[in-house]
Amino acid sequence: MAFSDDFRAGLRDVSPVVLGIIPFGLVAGAAAVDAGLSGLQAVGLSVVVFAGASQLAAIDLLGDGAPLAVVVATVLVVNLRMVMYSASIAPHFREVAARWKALMAYLLTDQAYALSVTRFRETDVSRRGYYLGVAAPLWVVWQLCTLVGIVVGARVPAWLPLDFALPLVFLALLVPAIEDAGTAAAGLVGGTLATLGSGLPYELGLPLGAVCGVLAGLVAEPVGRVLREVVGR
Repeated sequence: MAFSDDFRAGLRDVSPVVLGIIPFGLVAGAAAVDAGLSGLQAVGLSVVVFAGASQLAAIDLLGDGAPLAVVVATVLVVNLRMVMYSASIAPHFREVAARWKALMAYLLTDQAYALSVTRFRETDVSRRGYYLGVAAPLWVVWQLCTLVGIVVGARVPAWLPLDFALPLVFLALLVPAIEDAGTAAAGLVGGTLATLGSGLPYELGLPLGAVCGVLAGLVAEPVGRVLREVVGR
């Protein structure tokens, strides 16, 4: 299939997913304004980071006055999964020019990875075309929704508890992601430690919870697999 055909196929497949990220983008923009960021700073954060969970975590930390080093470290920890995504999808783009690889790396998200890898396994497609058809709309819609959230958030009355939206968004992201022992352990340990460490200086509870959650997930995954094999015998 031609590049354009596969690009359109990617657009079609990602359409339902795009609808799901609209409310998260709106909340991210509004929360950035509520945290004290200027409109330009909020837009810059959205463009540079372009990662829903990491962006929301950064906004929360910046709103609490955390040092920039802590914010950057937290964003890096939360986004560690992108390293695994990149390693997994890289063989499909061996023949792609470096400039395209750089663009596709920037556009990599959970949704773009999942849809693309599934499609690549099932059919022979123009992989660059399909991937960009999936990833580009996600970027465009996220930036637009963030911008709308910034504009709307700047007009929200101060008495509305806008900051309460962030925990709700994180819960909405967390619950569907719990699929096995590894993800359950990561969510439980990470959430518990982040909550218990909320009083630590420099807001270190969040990065501490994130690191320990990742480690817990890595330990629990093989343990859960062994237990399933034992029970299945």
